[in-house]
Amino acid sequence: MEQAVERLSQVLWRERELLEELQYKLEVEQLVLASGRTRWLMRAATGVETVLDDMRRTELMRAVAADQVAAALGLEPNPSLRQLGEVSPEPWGEIFREHRAAFATLTREITALADGNRELIGSGLRSARETLMALDAATEGYAADGSAVVGAAAVAPTRLDRVF
Repeated sequence: MEQAVERLSQVLWRERELLEELQYKLEVEQLVLASGRTRWLMRAATGVETVLDDMRRTELMRAVAADQVAAALGLEPNPSLRQLGEVSPEPWGEIFREHRAAFATLTREITALADGNRELIGSGLRSARETLMALDAATEGYAADGSAVVGAAAVAPTRLDRVF
């Protein structure tokens, strides 16, 4: 049983590292979005996706390791960290409880970052849409050479006579 518990603990540490990496990548993505410098947005988004892929693989390893520990402790398969923390001998019970608390904190922080990023992306899309609509409103069509023909009111010079 000792080997199975140690293996599970190692996988849980790896998951925590990946969650912290995800948090970092989301913060980078947020900074790129907030700055309006979209040149690096694709790279930032790719970084997030890479960490999520690593997390999916690690999650599978955790499920296998947790099932092995559950079997050794007489629990049903797919135990929660709470269950493992309650029935595992010390110091493992405390270690599992600490992992659970850390996961809860990281999950809240990551959710807040992801929500903020979605909001920034939505604002950017709305801004781009409004800009395109404003450009479209001023454009009446296209000339034979492909250039935009803008309405006279939109480009007519305005002269203000300041002398009375």
